[in-house]
Amino acid sequence: MKASKLESYMIVLKSLAITLWISIETICKVYSGIETREKCDRRLRWWSAKLLRYLKLSYTSFDPNRVTFSPGKPYMIMSNHSSLCDIPLIFVTMPGSIRMLTKSELFDVPIWGRGMREGEFISVDRNNRRQAVKDLQEAQKKMESGIILWVAPEGTRSQTGELGPFKKGGFMLATKTGATIVPVGIRGAFDVLPAKTLDFQLGSHAEVHIGEPVDASKFTAKTRDQLMHQVEQQLRQLTGLI
Repeated sequence: MKASKLESYMIVLKSLAITLWISIETICKVYSGIETREKCDRRLRWWSAKLLRYLKLSYTSFDPNRVTFSPGKPYMIMSNHSSLCDIPLIFVTMPGSIRMLTKSELFDVPIWGRGMREGEFISVDRNNRRQAVKDLQEAQKKMESGIILWVAPEGTRSQTGELGPFKKGGFMLATKTGATIVPVGIRGAFDVLPAKTLDFQLGSHAEVHIGEPVDASKFTAKTRDQLMHQVEQQLRQLTGLI
């Protein structure tokens, strides 16, 4: 059911308000010295569940491989990205301390950007190669400390719902750290909120399909294209695009 203009405005306002709230709470708790990664994890999942509830979006998670994350090992989640709904769907269906690798411009947004930084989200400057290298080094440190890094290998949201060309940065980091990549295909999110629109579809259903982990430590810089191909093939199957 397509939301009315009033419903759409209310969804946007409530979403902005709750995002502002958790940003302020995170900043305050960090500066008060009472924040922990586990508290931040719970806050992000609470926020995600609220956003999905505003959209009346139900979801089902499929995990035939029963994926788990072992302490002390680096992991990356790689998913398709066709809608802002992908973000809360990943947080409510995947375990662990998940943080996004996201474009640096978002960190310039007042309060929200500071909240993301204090919440251990990681920026990447796509317009400055030297800075991007430093950003990936910071991402590696976060992974070594137990952060599960979530990367959209397409680099940006799809305008059509189809998989776009993959960027190499995430795969470079995966081979360098010897991370295990968990492919995740999200179905139905594009129809809920297509990119660059406010055409909300209420009462929809999404599916999160968790694939078979891929050990990036078995690949090198020379065989990175094989790793990219393997992950892409899984994502095409998990998203139902083949």
